[in-house]
Amino acid sequence: MRLLWRATRLLWAADAWAMWRGAAAAVAVLAMGAALLGLSGWFITATGMAGLAGIGIAFDVFRPSAGVRFLALGRAGARYAERVLTHDATLRALARLRVTLLRRLSGWPIPDLRRLRGAAELTRITGDVDALDGLLLRLILPMLAAVVTHLGAFAVLYWLVGAMAAWTILVGYGLGAALVLLGIARGGITPARAAQRHLQQMRRQVVGLFRGQRAFLVGGGLGGQLAALSHSETALRGAEARLDRIDRRAAFGLSAVSVLVVAALLLAGSVTVQAGGDPALGALGVFVALALAETVMPLRRGLAELGRMHDAAARVLGDAAPAAAAALPKVTPDASAGLRITDLRLTRPDRLVPLIDGLSLHIRPGDTVALRGRSGVGKSTLLDAVAGLAPLAGGRITVLGADVATWPEDQLRAHLTLVPQRAALIGGTIRDNLALARDRLDDDSAWSALRAVSLDHVAGPRGGLDMALGEGGAGLSGGEARRLVLARAILRAPDILLLDEPTEGLDDARARAVLAQIRAVLPRAVILMAAHRPAELDAADRIVDL
Repeated sequence: MRLLWRATRLLWAADAWAMWRGAAAAVAVLAMGAALLGLSGWFITATGMAGLAGIGIAFDVFRPSAGVRFLALGRAGARYAERVLTHDATLRALARLRVTLLRRLSGWPIPDLRRLRGAAELTRITGDVDALDGLLLRLILPMLAAVVTHLGAFAVLYWLVGAMAAWTILVGYGLGAALVLLGIARGGITPARAAQRHLQQMRRQVVGLFRGQRAFLVGGGLGGQLAALSHSETALRGAEARLDRIDRRAAFGLSAVSVLVVAALLLAGSVTVQAGGDPALGALGVFVALALAETVMPLRRGLAELGRMHDAAARVLGDAAPAAAAALPKVTPDASAGLRITDLRLTRPDRLVPLIDGLSLHIRPGDTVALRGRSGVGKSTLLDAVAGLAPLAGGRITVLGADVATWPEDQLRAHLTLVPQRAALIGGTIRDNLALARDRLDDDSAWSALRAVSLDHVAGPRGGLDMALGEGGAGLSGGEARRLVLARAILRAPDILLLDEPTEGLDDARARAVLAQIRAVLPRAVILMAAHRPAELDAADRIVDL
């Protein structure tokens, strides 16, 4: 429950004013509903009693009927406002939660963030955030409105009807509904967790099926994928069916509580009437008791999904950044020092033999060095180590005269740029993708970068910088997407540029032209690249075999 309380505070703080507006509207709906039914019951009973007494002609029917009309219309308006305001508040809270989560994730180490690129991790994060939308809409706001309405009804009934009726309703609903709702919360935890787990599994399988349908068709694996998807759907339906059964039993239990409370009010009203009390006021208490059933019924679904929301809150609030390291002092870079690697040793947990052992290398400004070796020998790991993203088992890496471990993160990224094999593009325009490299990107700089990678002739006829790209850069070929990533790296004008197989997807002539133009645009940059193609090796001043 502590995690749910933390999640509630985080969501509520996203826009507290919107939350209070939604809560006020929810209270108004329940209060007007109870008042409408209570006033109607009193009005009908009072007019009947007046008729029996022979004074019906003197009975004021105008003010009560006006009150009934006001409450009926007001309840409809309040219901509309409650729907609009609570959903608006929840959407604002979820938007703020997503930003908060991304801000926390931005503090993670790069190797951990790379794991989040997998479909499983991304599906989990988005699914958990979506699961928390029920925390406010189906649990917190209805519960808050129910408590306030019951307390208000207790005060009004205590004043108008008497202590017996007021305490009967408060204790009856307080104890009876609490027992039923507690049973829902306990019984629904396991199936709610299972439903959330199977739902996320289904999402991953559907995304994988759509993305890999060609491979599955060619390899004959489509049947197996469909069978797995069908199995997950069956499991999800089973968990949802268990939740539905719990929900139906809870509805029966809450209805039984309401019936018992109304029966108790009828008994209390008969005692009051026999003692000379007003029958109309006794009827008011009975009808209010009937109306208050509306305050507890909506809570059952929210409590049935408590397990789903609790697990989602645990994962979302647990996705915080590790403890921040002590702030490093600014480094005074020496552009003439270039990049120096001394007696470097790199290991990997799944290997007993070091990937790299005893490597020493000095690259001066303006030099291009290519790393050559078979796949898995450690070229990409070496680039990560130079970029400060992989730990060193031994040796030292000096960037512009300072140890890479002593650089503050933001300052290091201003001088060093890494283009990995799986560099990402975003859905949007070419301008949007290039703007990731600079806060203020002007058109001249953007076109210069595109010309440097021979991409200007591709973008020009198709909208220029405003050419729209789909998810992950869809709309560009593999080679064009690679060149757009290189153009983004050029815009940063780094002193040290690390390239991991930069010309993948390009023909030989285009690859040679792009590498030559990158060097022309960055004449004094240190360029270290993992290479395997002749064009990349020919562009290097030196080749280091790993």
